[in-house]
Amino acid sequence: MRTKIIAVNALIVALVGLLSFLLVRAALSSAAGDKEQLSTEAQNDVNGAAGQLQLGGLRAERWLAAAAGEQATLDALSKASSSARGEAATRRCEELFSKMKNAPLFDKNVPTLVALVDSSGKIVGRNGTNMNRGDDMAATYAGLKSTLRTGQSGSDIWSETDRYLASYVAVHDSTGAILGALVAGRPLNDTLSRVSEATTGHALDLIVSQGDGFEIVGHSALESKALDDAIAGSAKDMLKNALAHQQSDNVRGGDLLVAASPLPSFEDGKRALLVAAAPASLIADPSELALFPILGAVAVGLILVLVGGWLLGAYITRPINMLEEGLLAILNGQADKRFELEHAELGGLAFRIDQLLNQLMGVEEDTTDEEGRVSMSPSAANFNDALAIDDKRMTQPAGEVAMDPEAVRSLGGEAPADYYARIYREYVEAKKAIGEPTDHITEQAFAARIQGMEQDAATKYGRPVRYQVQARNKEVVLLAVPLP
Repeated sequence: MRTKIIAVNALIVALVGLLSFLLVRAALSSAAGDKEQLSTEAQNDVNGAAGQLQLGGLRAERWLAAAAGEQATLDALSKASSSARGEAATRRCEELFSKMKNAPLFDKNVPTLVALVDSSGKIVGRNGTNMNRGDDMAATYAGLKSTLRTGQSGSDIWSETDRYLASYVAVHDSTGAILGALVAGRPLNDTLSRVSEATTGHALDLIVSQGDGFEIVGHSALESKALDDAIAGSAKDMLKNALAHQQSDNVRGGDLLVAASPLPSFEDGKRALLVAAAPASLIADPSELALFPILGAVAVGLILVLVGGWLLGAYITRPINMLEEGLLAILNGQADKRFELEHAELGGLAFRIDQLLNQLMGVEEDTTDEEGRVSMSPSAANFNDALAIDDKRMTQPAGEVAMDPEAVRSLGGEAPADYYARIYREYVEAKKAIGEPTDHITEQAFAARIQGMEQDAATKYGRPVRYQVQARNKEVVLLAVPLP
């Protein structure tokens, strides 16, 4: 029985655990994999990152504009000889580089390129080296050439040689003539990393148009191999279309959502896209997330079932084994064997078995408790003795009981048939009320015994007697009432 109890309850726990796992996994998959919501969030993230990138360029332009208007910058481009201009420009670029390292604007993303170029676009001087003096920067970067022609500041993605997010402003003399330009270039990968930290928190790539296709020119510091693979594979057509039309778009690529946003503020006609990768699901594996907590709960449930089943089985099987062993002993000739079993569920069964054995073997049952009071129901064989006991339970003579004389006259005036029928009913009801069986008590036997008791009592009191039934302390008492 113990094994069956454990097996049934363990099966129930396992089924409930499996059902819980399926329901939790379905709920997690639905909540974490809403395609429309995830696509919208991915697109909003990349648009925000693109805006942050462009804002960074504009803020750098404003900083450079202030520096370009300072007298030291004008003096560096106004020297008489080329060597003097070169030395002054290099010193000025070093000064500006030092200021940029302490400027909050360039925190963690300090430009590594600071250069002064003349009105023709050639480098006059730059920080860190003298080797690039005379290089025609305007010939390589059309946006810078446009600034030298129009005087409008600009920012651009430089990927032709070194890869920078470059910002540049024109340097004007007191008459408003353009003397040259001040250029600052921040490493593109570092810039993308700072933008990623401030916005999406995911990998970012920057691509530019290249003939009929495109080229990846910048990566954030986050792992972007999966994004690079998606750009070269499942997202390729979407990115070509977004480049051609300069529009935002997104596509699912494997386990990623690839979203792109154009960078329209960057100049020289170059088409660029900022590309971000976001998980296609907020939870990589809902099954794994739901499995382990539920498995743990099921394991705890099975342990509790095992312990509870063992205790419950022992609670039930112990008295059953005792009954079985006792009955076997009786079958083997131990006729006086009886069961004294205190058990909430099986104690009553053991008591009825003892009663049955007494009746079958003709053994008179002891119906008194430890104080000598009758506590068990009399059998049909000793019914008359039981009535005698109930009669003897009367604690005082009826003549000494304070009774209403009218009630005594009414009792004496009651027709004998009605009287015997009434006290029989009262006696049976009183016995039932204290939990004693009454199936063996017949009205005829009850009336005959009462009549005999009345004759004995009449001799004692010297006048006719009738009886009343009373229940006292879970006992049935027959009170003799002498009649006037």
